[in-house]
Amino acid sequence: MDFAFAGLGLVILLLAGESLVRGAVNLSLRLGVPALIVSLTIVAFGTSAPELLVSIRAIREGVPGIALGNVVGSNTANVLMVLGFPAIIAAMHMTNCDTRKSYKMMLAATALFIALCFFGPLTWWHGLILLAGLAVMLGDQLREALTHRRANANADKEEVEGADPSMAGWKIGMFLALGLVGLPLGADLLVDGATSIARTFEVSETVIGLTLVAIGTSLPELATTVVAAFKKQADVAMGNVIGSNMFNLLAIIGISSLIGPIPVADQFLNFDLWVMLAASLVLAPFVFLRWTMTRAWGLGLTAIYGLYLFVVVS
Repeated sequence: MDFAFAGLGLVILLLAGESLVRGAVNLSLRLGVPALIVSLTIVAFGTSAPELLVSIRAIREGVPGIALGNVVGSNTANVLMVLGFPAIIAAMHMTNCDTRKSYKMMLAATALFIALCFFGPLTWWHGLILLAGLAVMLGDQLREALTHRRANANADKEEVEGADPSMAGWKIGMFLALGLVGLPLGADLLVDGATSIARTFEVSETVIGLTLVAIGTSLPELATTVVAAFKKQADVAMGNVIGSNMFNLLAIIGISSLIGPIPVADQFLNFDLWVMLAASLVLAPFVFLRWTMTRAWGLGLTAIYGLYLFVVVS
């Protein structure tokens, strides 16, 4: 039953997160908020709402290991599993994929996060530093987007994820209500189920956060990347992973640490943080040298992730 509750909570979280994004995007556009601002803020925050709610719920329930494990485990899974598995299906060519600047920002966010962990437990002042980094990142994205828009008049015609100009007002309200009700409900079920599983199998909440919860909350990124691989859109796949990793570190931990302190277990300091960093550095040749992510690379990354899970669980 614990696995059933955790699985049900995860499904509710994913559906509620998508519903909240659809409702918030269409409400914002109807209220006159520029589409560019909606894309950079509401969509980004909305798609990360499940991870954020899980982290906040875990801290309030006294199991912060799930919160920290969720973020660290998700960032590792995003590189090794979310990029590795789709590459097995279809090789991803990076020739026209320029993510150098965002990749450098992701590495900077990763280094900042690891440094702060050594001054843990993570508290409100750590959170303010991470949120300041998030503000810098969003400000830079806004500046680049405005520059691109001025250079390309057609940019105004770009669609925003979840936007539907013909959506009725009652539908917008319904999507918002489903998202606002479903997110805390799903977070409750997932955290309670994950905590019970940890106690039943006598493993730490940290391990459950690094494995079960992290993989579950990475499923939307995996689905997006699989579709991008089939469509030969390597830039979408790589941008999805890089953006998600930055947001996990800066926004989710930044906000969560304002709710309550997050202890950093020795397991993170001695092993998991360094695996996350190593996984991030693996992307360097694909970003800077434009290597093709072949099926062999996909198999290798996926195998490494499987080995990592084995080590964590054992």
